[in-house]
Amino acid sequence: MNEKAPQSSLPLVATGIEGLDDVLRGGLVPNRLYLVEGTPGSGKTTLALQFLLHGLANGERCMLVTLSETGEELRATAESHGWNIDGIELLEIIASEDSLTPDARFTMYHPSEVELGETTKSVLAESARVKPDRLVVDSLSEFRLLAENSLRYRRQILALKQFFGRQNTTVIFVDDRTSELKDMNLHSLAHGVISLERETSEYGTVRRRLSISKMRGRAFREGFHDFTIRTGGLDIFPRLVASEHRIDYERGTVASGLAPLDALLGGGLTKASSTLIIGPAGTGKSTIATQYAVAAAARGEHTSLFLFDESLTTFRDRSEGLGFGVDALLDRGQILARQLDPAELSPGEFAHLVRRTADKHKSTLIVIDSLNGYLNAMPNERFLVLHLHELLAYLSQRGVTTLLLMAQHGLVGADPQSPVEASYLADIVMLLRYFESFGEVRKAISVIKKRIGKHERTIRELKFDDRLTIGEPIRDFHGVLSGHPTLVRKD
Repeated sequence: MNEKAPQSSLPLVATGIEGLDDVLRGGLVPNRLYLVEGTPGSGKTTLALQFLLHGLANGERCMLVTLSETGEELRATAESHGWNIDGIELLEIIASEDSLTPDARFTMYHPSEVELGETTKSVLAESARVKPDRLVVDSLSEFRLLAENSLRYRRQILALKQFFGRQNTTVIFVDDRTSELKDMNLHSLAHGVISLERETSEYGTVRRRLSISKMRGRAFREGFHDFTIRTGGLDIFPRLVASEHRIDYERGTVASGLAPLDALLGGGLTKASSTLIIGPAGTGKSTIATQYAVAAAARGEHTSLFLFDESLTTFRDRSEGLGFGVDALLDRGQILARQLDPAELSPGEFAHLVRRTADKHKSTLIVIDSLNGYLNAMPNERFLVLHLHELLAYLSQRGVTTLLLMAQHGLVGADPQSPVEASYLADIVMLLRYFESFGEVRKAISVIKKRIGKHERTIRELKFDDRLTIGEPIRDFHGVLSGHPTLVRKD
């Protein structure tokens, strides 16, 4: 985060995009020229339209100069988002049919001298008439092609910048990065640069992200910020910085409602801690998490569950089968369960969803079921563990207790493998295992890590009959956690 940059004394111009204004620390300095750049399809025109529509809603004069799309195409784009752009002054500069005739090739002047001069003159004349508070030029690739050399291009842009500065207009130039060489002329001339990126994954939705490359005289949130384009415009998810969200909360423990499980944990989970419940598929990780959710509801607290691996219907049926009564709790809103599609999420969007849900519902317990689904949702994300670390730190500093579930590969008699090493992120680690005893598959639970306070070092049996029960410590077998138990003593 660029916190050391000096701040402008001028009132800021909000873009109308909540997430972008958060990244910009309030908005743009007025009467300056800004560049919004990105590849085709990254959302540049949508961002520009939102900027103009917000100004229009505030009673400002707004103008759009389009050189690459017709007015009809722009209106169609706006209508797809439910917008009406009739209040925006629209200057459409599109090649005329006369320029396509054979006679148009014969002239005493170079085409760039005539066409660029006429284009610039049209923009200046219409701007002088409208005197807009906000102006968007979409896109500069047409200016670049007409200029045909970088010197002439830079001079034209500089002239436009000076003119709009004298006119007290806040300007956004849109550039689609279609030039063969990376052109940094605009970067040096612009007061600020907003870069949009669009990446296509091997499977699932397109990933879009935004960054501020430059912003003179303003602090802003650095780094990449994921965003999506939905009906209604851009939805930007500012990068989560946990240190900005610390609040005071009451210390304590979180009880499960099962005395043997609380005893195993030395009295219960530490409030605002993160707990990793890890084990092979089917060992009861989700059931233990549901037990904590139901216990929180009994105390009048709110729990939010984010389900990557199972449907909401399966969650309801499984929980009801064990007598948890979650249907009534879901209906009353004491438990919120959200089924997530792993192919449709980015790390930033998920962190934003968790944060918004926790704040809106004042959740004291968050369950992520499971980390395997979270990892599958972002298979190409190199810094996924850092995303998770920041999210856990944020929740901890808000007094929220987090349960993370992770399925290991391997079942009975195998050496289970984890898809990612996440145990160091958690304050508490519960380990679940299968073991075989006299022709019966049984389950065991133990606590192998607790950062704060003591915990039992015993291994207890986990049973699921009509309800969840935690048995007495297993003392008849050795090697239960390894999956290769040896009978020590038989009653």
